[in-house]
Amino acid sequence: MALYPYTLQPIALNLTEAEFHQAQYELFSSASPSFGLSAIKTKEWVIMAIVVALAIAGLVFVTGYSTIIFWLMLVAVVIYLLVRTLGFKWYVKREFDKQVAEQEMPDEMRQMKLGVQKHGLVMAMPVNQPDLMQNPQMRGMQMRAGSTQQAVVPWSAIKSWDETDDYIFMMFEMKGQQGSQIIPKRLQAQKFPIDTVRQHLQEVVPIKGLNPENLQPPA
Repeated sequence: MALYPYTLQPIALNLTEAEFHQAQYELFSSASPSFGLSAIKTKEWVIMAIVVALAIAGLVFVTGYSTIIFWLMLVAVVIYLLVRTLGFKWYVKREFDKQVAEQEMPDEMRQMKLGVQKHGLVMAMPVNQPDLMQNPQMRGMQMRAGSTQQAVVPWSAIKSWDETDDYIFMMFEMKGQQGSQIIPKRLQAQKFPIDTVRQHLQEVVPIKGLNPENLQPPA
């Protein structure tokens, strides 16, 4: 196997509440269906073309108040296009924002440090967190004693992953417990080996794909 860079020490995640919500929205946007003109089916274009053709023909050959119906036909096509594109996108975004507003970033993510090793992803936390082991994502992991407590998520425990321009997302399962992790790509500026993470993820799960709802911390 080729040699890849790894971390000598875990690097502070420093994830903010704003980044937490931005990451979820980016994943949602990449996974949600397109609402642009390219998403409109051929059948819809055909129907709209027929309506427009009839409306134009009516405006050419009919005069007087009877032309109102043909103007209404053209207006209806424009309204349909707006609703089919911008309207649906606005509605889905609003519903997503309502769900995100009810979520809070887990406190442990504020102080978490991440490391990358050949055998897995290292998660480190300060030892002065009495409720650390109550976190469902850390349950079932073997913690190392010291100034920080560390848990290693083997690459083989990764069940699915995905990425956007700014983040890498992964879902893992260890000893029956499910967990998730968000990795901001900005960490690369701190010599965090994003390419190494991606390489290992591709080795265990070649096909990317992750649903936004799977990012919710287990109850």
